[in-house]
Amino acid sequence: MKKLISIQEWLPFSKILKKGVVKLKDESYVKILKILPINYNLKSEIEKEAILNSYKIFLKTCNFNIQILIQSNKQDLDQIISKIINQIKNEKEEKIKEVSEKYINYIKEINDNRQSTAKRFFIIIKTNTKKEEEHIQQELGEKYLKIKENLERCGNKVQEIETKEETKEILFSFYNKRLSQI
Repeated sequence: MKKLISIQEWLPFSKILKKGVVKLKDESYVKILKILPINYNLKSEIEKEAILNSYKIFLKTCNFNIQILIQSNKQDLDQIISKIINQIKNEKEEKIKEVSEKYINYIKEINDNRQSTAKRFFIIIKTNTKKEEEHIQQELGEKYLKIKENLERCGNKVQEIETKEETKEILFSFYNKRLSQI
């Protein structure tokens, strides 16, 4: 008879710690960081070049392994459309109403074609050090600060995960994209 394994046995985590740190079953640790990126396409050519140079420096100075994870989820724009409709109900300026209605039609077209996606960016750092959890969290914290400093030079914002609950939600979204609301 084939033995069934539970989800808990299958998942690689053994413990969720504070500040986005997760202990894996192989006794290594990972730290998850949220990245709030800039809109590169809206930058001038000079700004783009500066951003790329800063990013090169970031990659050269990270003398440890990182994993970059991008999550794309289809986004329903109906709430945005409703909000704009409510705002233009009280608008007296006809030109603003006209532009708003064109914008609504544009959003509806994107929504109907399912072209709208929400993207979330994460960096995952790992350590295989066989130290006490306190030292491991300190080491991962130092790596976080190095990543934060370098990516903020590129214009991005780097956020540390604050709570265990937030870490659980992010892990859930990694493993169960269809049911995730994030």
